[in-house]
Amino acid sequence: MATTTTAAASLTTLSPAAGKRFVLSSPCLSFSSHRLIIAGLCHRHHTVAASRTARRRAASASPVVATITVGDKLPDATLSYFDPADGELRTVTVAELTAGKKVILFAVPGAFTPTCSQKHLPGFVEKAGELKAKGVDKVACVSVNDAFVMKAWKELLGLADGSGVLLLSDDNLELTRALGVDMDLSDKPIGFGVRSRRYALLADDGVVKALNLEEGGAFTTSSAEEMLRLACSGPGACNAERAIAYGFCGLHAVDQVRC
Repeated sequence: MATTTTAAASLTTLSPAAGKRFVLSSPCLSFSSHRLIIAGLCHRHHTVAASRTARRRAASASPVVATITVGDKLPDATLSYFDPADGELRTVTVAELTAGKKVILFAVPGAFTPTCSQKHLPGFVEKAGELKAKGVDKVACVSVNDAFVMKAWKELLGLADGSGVLLLSDDNLELTRALGVDMDLSDKPIGFGVRSRRYALLADDGVVKALNLEEGGAFTTSSAEEMLRLACSGPGACNAERAIAYGFCGLHAVDQVRC
């Protein structure tokens, strides 16, 4: 069996080469009659790989946390949309959208994606009337897609102008980053880049009363059904424990209305 020797000479020293193969000796090289191993580089490669794996595991174990939280005032940002009334491209600020109103904002990672197209947006369209009956003045869907993509998505789904859900573009990620819900998917093979996490929030006069933020690609707590359960209609009509946890009942502050 061939024996392995570790070279200890400097980089300028050559092994005897009279009629034989020779290698450039180095403290970080080891060689045998069958192979040459760059020990230092191999060690460094495994160390970096292990470090990356540890970081990924730590990130996956961490809870998803947004910058915004219940009780905070929504940050202002400018969003664009096609006005259902006349089809014109317009802009609206978060402050204008929420001033003096009870508004549900829900975000999707991307227009035309399966869960967003088959469940998330259609769910809010279906429940828009019930949410309005519970006191919600406006329901809006936010995505980082541009306004033209959002318009095409709406048309593909066959949503009427009176669907009850306003589709808003946050194509500069102004609101998404201010809320702290942006996620970088640049390492994915689908070419998404930076997107918004899926969430649903309820704001009363611009103050967040409820926030359901999903982890990863999950769709469990940001549905229209869940927001409808949170939006109780008045005294005695909602679960007191849930109302206290989320800070509102009948879309009013808990200290104003007893459930």
